[in-house]
Amino acid sequence: MPASINLRNILVLAHPNLPEAAEQAAHIAKHFQGLGIVCAFGLLYDETLRQKVKQGKVDLLIALGGDGTMLRAGHLCAPNNVPILGINLGRFGFLTEIQQAQWREVTPRLFSGEYWLERRMMLRAKLWRAGKLLGNWEVLNEVAVSRGHIVRPVHLATSVDGRYLTTYVADALIAATATGSTAYALAAGGPVLPPELRNILLVAVAPHLSIDRAIVLADGSAVSITVNTDHEAALSPDGQTPINLLDGDRVDACASEHSVHFIRFQDPGYFYRNLTPHMNQNPITGTPR
Repeated sequence: MPASINLRNILVLAHPNLPEAAEQAAHIAKHFQGLGIVCAFGLLYDETLRQKVKQGKVDLLIALGGDGTMLRAGHLCAPNNVPILGINLGRFGFLTEIQQAQWREVTPRLFSGEYWLERRMMLRAKLWRAGKLLGNWEVLNEVAVSRGHIVRPVHLATSVDGRYLTTYVADALIAATATGSTAYALAAGGPVLPPELRNILLVAVAPHLSIDRAIVLADGSAVSITVNTDHEAALSPDGQTPINLLDGDRVDACASEHSVHFIRFQDPGYFYRNLTPHMNQNPITGTPR
């Protein structure tokens, strides 16, 4: 998508648990203020600053952190159509665009429009119990319906577009976006999808005598997952605090009307070019972030 942002108001938000992120956010904001831009800064969960986004007072959000920070920024920005520029302070950086030391050198390109906007699908998930809607979420990576603390699989009756598919007997079933295909779904053995796809990916975690291959649904398809269990089960949207599920609860997931827009300075082939270096990293081995 071509760039077309009028950059008058910028917000810089930092990961709250990274001291260097807050300091860097203040430094970046001061730089933009010196260029005559209205630029506020603070921590990712500062509700006063988040309200600026929700009230349409922000043209661009600059997020400092790792991929988790980008997820939370996406939750905030997608419904309000605010693009995100990610500065990587984490390890992998699948979603971020530049490294910490690069922000100053890309500033001229930002103001001259030498970038493009990458549009990524979000999922809308709804939780139903006895015909009542208990909650809904918009996620960038995935929703996972899983077992709870008890180490026993759950039975998950799954339908696609209202038609019965199968009943998974597994530790969990992941419904992921293309973005999420490089997250939990990848760890569970799923394929990597190009980020521009608008398909839902279904991946079972530790399936027992049930479908053990990932399924890519058609563009526009929706999935329903009904829990059949006599013990704990849980719903986890984008790795957030799990929501307890009861027998008979149903989780529906479909493409959201909202999309996340990431600012990209790299050419559109960046995803494949960076894929192997990302896949060869593993924080457990002590790879420098």
